[in-house]
Amino acid sequence: QVQLVESGGGLVQAGGSLRLSCAASGRTFSSYHMGWFRQAPGKEREFVAAISWNGGNTYYADSVKGRFTISRDNAKNMVYLQMNSLNSEDTAVYYCAAVSKWPSTVVAGYDSWGQGTQVTVSS
Repeated sequence: QVQLVESGGGLVQAGGSLRLSCAASGRTFSSYHMGWFRQAPGKEREFVAAISWNGGNTYYADSVKGRFTISRDNAKNMVYLQMNSLNSEDTAVYYCAAVSKWPSTVVAGYDSWGQGTQVTVSS
């Protein structure tokens, strides 16, 4: 199994930017496709973005397309989510996740999860 730890969340003003990081353990990190999900209060956990094992393919939810960018650095066992033009609807706990199958945009498809990091966007 792969262990994941998110960081980089915080409070940001609307229109601002944040970069989330996810640190993964193990030498097999590059074998996993990676995804970012988010969960707002009272809502289900929803898909945000995914990246294939070699970084060659990405996929984004319509709500973040053009604003968010997912990337990975397999040499450092890291995956990132660059978030620009943030608005109040982006407020949520953001989770990093790993999956063996591609593509996957559903929670049930993912094998491992981080603890989450809070992102709060103020108006």
